[in-house]
Amino acid sequence: MKSSAPGVNAVSTETVRPIGKPLSALFANRFLWAGYIASLFISDVFLSLLAFRVAYFMRFELSLEFFKLEVPPAMPFYSSLSLLIMPAWLLIFIIEGLYKRENLLGGTEEYSRVGRATTVGMLVLIIAGFLEPTFIIARGWLLLAWLLSFLFVLCGRLILRRVVYLLRRRGYFLSNTVIVGANDEGLSLARQLMAWNTSGLQVIGFVDKKFKPGTLLFNNLRVLGTTEQLDEVVQLYGVEELVLASSAISSHDKMLDIFQRYGVNSGVNVRMSSGLYEIITTGLTVKEFAYVPLVGVNKVRLTGWDIFLKFLMDYAMAIQAMIVLGPLMVVIAVAIKLDSPGPILHKRCVMGVNGKKFKALKFRTMYINGEEILNSYPEQKAELRRSYKLKDDPRVTHIGKFLRRFSLDELPQLMNIIFRDMSVVGPRIIVPDEIDNYSQWSINLLTVKPGLTGLWQVSGRSDVSYEERVRLDMHYIRNWSVWLDLQILWRTIPVVLKGTGAY
Repeated sequence: MKSSAPGVNAVSTETVRPIGKPLSALFANRFLWAGYIASLFISDVFLSLLAFRVAYFMRFELSLEFFKLEVPPAMPFYSSLSLLIMPAWLLIFIIEGLYKRENLLGGTEEYSRVGRATTVGMLVLIIAGFLEPTFIIARGWLLLAWLLSFLFVLCGRLILRRVVYLLRRRGYFLSNTVIVGANDEGLSLARQLMAWNTSGLQVIGFVDKKFKPGTLLFNNLRVLGTTEQLDEVVQLYGVEELVLASSAISSHDKMLDIFQRYGVNSGVNVRMSSGLYEIITTGLTVKEFAYVPLVGVNKVRLTGWDIFLKFLMDYAMAIQAMIVLGPLMVVIAVAIKLDSPGPILHKRCVMGVNGKKFKALKFRTMYINGEEILNSYPEQKAELRRSYKLKDDPRVTHIGKFLRRFSLDELPQLMNIIFRDMSVVGPRIIVPDEIDNYSQWSINLLTVKPGLTGLWQVSGRSDVSYEERVRLDMHYIRNWSVWLDLQILWRTIPVVLKGTGAY
């Protein structure tokens, strides 16, 4: 590793005190990782053998009707077979990278590798039976062993992953991480990584020549040094991860120099952001054209299985809610008619996915001459232009105030969900005039369907400032998962019942 540039002051540990583990804990972290990988190895062996035994039980001892009944083969044959194929089974797991640190604890890719490894293992057995006629294996056992081994190993790794996540929240299994670049992109990367305490990356500070070492930026994160002092920062703080905010790197040569110094260093992983992180939340794809890797921007936030899961959840909840709440909606419709003249439903033109406009349905909560009424209140009219919300809106009817307080006016939007214009959970609905208020974030807002409920609704509803609403919407889009949707739904119930923050 190169020494620091001549004339550059050494990093001062007195003025720079980052959060994170000291250098001595680096070795303890590596020891923990070695223990975790050993645990995975033992778990895979035990659960694979258990899957083979359960497959034998289901095929030959359970007497299931769809299996051809026959005298079961001797149990020792399948026991010996399981032990015989286990070394090859584990070798396939190793080749698939299931014991490499960089492939573990990172989304669903690990589970995909388990599926591929178990499938290849079973194909090897099938090929062996084809090449050697005397090597006879029951097809039912083979099918069950394949499915059960995948499920058992998957569950074992899922449980071990949750244990690691728990330990990460307590300060273990964390890698000291430095972000090179303290511009908007670098700060956005730091906030996102710190928000996910299960990512394993412990951001301890920044390296940036534009700031004086020791400069506090936010959340106890400081500038640890300049880019010329990077070698000393890495050694002093036991840095295992370098994240380059590519838009902050002053030149291509500087970026190349960092990769040359650390890109082949087994002790430090170098990762580079796209340069668009603080703007794009929909995700990026890398595809090679004529062996040239080019980055593309996803047009929508959800793809593949994510779309399917979201579709199932939306339809299942919307249809059931329509059935259960149908009588209540009829009562509300009658109450609106009796309270004031005008239509029962209000249709508002709003923005949907990819800028498609649609009519969002709501129970009418205002007088039909609302604009005339508002003209008599110039201060409220000016506030409405600024925040698109009024706490004391003179246009709202008596029944409308009640409906808004408990969000009952939004029940007709269940039809918008069934028509696939909205989701049960998503960003808040906005009208075309609001899109400019999202400035650089507008490209992200229209990549997902607006929601009947969402993160901003359970975080204060209308009491939240407009800027905070934008931030919450972007946080939801960037961090979407089925679990986040379920969490928001769970939090929605008490918020609606209390009726706070709604007007």
